[in-house]
Amino acid sequence: MRQVLIYGGTGGIGLATARALRSRGYALHLAARDADRLARAAEELGETTFTAGDVGDPDFFAAASAAAGSALAGLVYAVGTINLRPLGRLTRADAENDFRINALGAFSAVQAAAAALKAGAGEAGAGIVLFSTVAAAQGFPAHASVAMAKGAVEGLGLSLAAELAPQIRVNVVAPSLTRTPLAAAITGNETLAQGIAAMHALQRLGRPEDVGSLAAFLVSDEAAWITGQVIGVDGGRATLRTKG
Repeated sequence: MRQVLIYGGTGGIGLATARALRSRGYALHLAARDADRLARAAEELGETTFTAGDVGDPDFFAAASAAAGSALAGLVYAVGTINLRPLGRLTRADAENDFRINALGAFSAVQAAAAALKAGAGEAGAGIVLFSTVAAAQGFPAHASVAMAKGAVEGLGLSLAAELAPQIRVNVVAPSLTRTPLAAAITGNETLAQGIAAMHALQRLGRPEDVGSLAAFLVSDEAAWITGQVIGVDGGRATLRTKG
């Protein structure tokens, strides 16, 4: 059974991706901070192992990759931050933390797993999925730090897609606001959430399954001729305006 390594595998989008990949028959190795949540996810999913640790620890990536095995069909880096503050309230530490978790974390995850991904590529190639945000393409107030970090993820994804072809495909998914635990400070305020939902052509916020289903597809052999793409799962937010 082919195996996929998922960082952030207990989070909203990471777990939705894990469920979608299991339904396609993949075995999984989850990497996240909370060992108890990892154990519960592994029990739910079946054919799942895990490594507990923090992406702020450089040694975590080597440990997770080694535990995932010497041949991988895919890698998903579903770890991120939502740090929404105006420029005057951002500190250098805020920006460095967002960049470290989002961009350097993605870089380190791919670097640690590259050999295993090449070994497990198969005819369709192995699939890497990284995550950006609609805010990297659209200018939103109070998004400077996270948009800067996620913009770097998009640049990383395109560079790696060129460098790692043809054995490894690399794509980036750019969601709009999705109802996940990470976004609970925003989505937990229903008045605010509905106001943001109304800014989308499809008039709702994202669900983890909306994003996870695309991520699983991009990892799979069905996406064998798709690489170097930044794909929005955003209810039309990046491209459509339905009100004058």
